[in-house]
Amino acid sequence: MKKTIFGLILGATALAASTAALAHVDVAVGVDAPGAAYAPAPVQTDWRGDNDWRARGWREHEWRERERREHEWRERQWREREWHDRGRWDY
Repeated sequence: MKKTIFGLILGATALAASTAALAHVDVAVGVDAPGAAYAPAPVQTDWRGDNDWRARGWREHEWRERERREHEWRERQWREREWHDRGRWDY
């Protein structure tokens, strides 16, 4: 019986010691050197200051859509005016 109790106590002590052995403390020291920073190279841009071709393409697409809608609106206004002037307003 004494051997069993002694074995249990020894096992519990070994488990407690093994978890304590995993705990550790890290210390780090950093030194900042002024003027030694990395400066990236400037990005080449086009005359508008823009270097993203997808954004340029999207802006052009939006511009073309706006122009198409405006053209359709003007044509529709013209057609309605023509129909109204001819007296054919009931289409």
